[in-house]
Amino acid sequence: MTLSLLHVDARTGTVAALTATGGVAVGGYVHHAWRGIGGCATQGLSTNPWYPSELRSLLKQGSEATAALHEVISRDAGAPRRQCLVMDSHGRAAVHSGADNLPCVASRLATGIAVAGNLLAGEQVVDALFECFVRDNCENSSAVLAGTAEPAWRPGHESHLLESLVNCLAEALGAGGDVRGTRSAALRIESFSAAPLDLRVDWSDGDLLDQLRSLVNQVRAPGFAEFLASLPNQ
Repeated sequence: MTLSLLHVDARTGTVAALTATGGVAVGGYVHHAWRGIGGCATQGLSTNPWYPSELRSLLKQGSEATAALHEVISRDAGAPRRQCLVMDSHGRAAVHSGADNLPCVASRLATGIAVAGNLLAGEQVVDALFECFVRDNCENSSAVLAGTAEPAWRPGHESHLLESLVNCLAEALGAGGDVRGTRSAALRIESFSAAPLDLRVDWSDGDLLDQLRSLVNQVRAPGFAEFLASLPNQ
């Protein structure tokens, strides 16, 4: 399995990405977040590590997520082996799930929040991640989950995005996660109000979530928090 989430707040330009997998060093290959531009997760049976640079360029030029994704997929002979999730600066999302990634591939897309995964224990894994993030961060979560409204982000939700991403990953893993077990996870948050956050557990033989939460605790500790606050945001 590789399971990824993208979030864009079109009001502020903040972009967040989360990914987890049964393989090694997922943060080095899969998820990408570019403030004010959008993000992508390139995964699947065979990841294409060159998609991100092309997608970033297209999104920066103003392409919508669907058009940008179509352009890179159309040039890739290995597209049936890929799964790629893209979100543009307006929060519009698109996903490609190549046929070779079956049997269990799933995705859920809404404005500003999108989740996709492959080699899943079941579609409920994607549902758990998507629904947890919506509940955590939307002031109209019931309507969003019912499909009757677009997400309305809670004021100040960005201040706890870090914790929300980890908590929602826990929900997804609790729903079944990777059929092989989940061994690496990573997240990145980029905004115009703070330096980027980029946390990674490249391999875990033990409790992956405990290791990720330990990193979060270190980031939130006064010493590092002061250091982070002292960094330029551009």
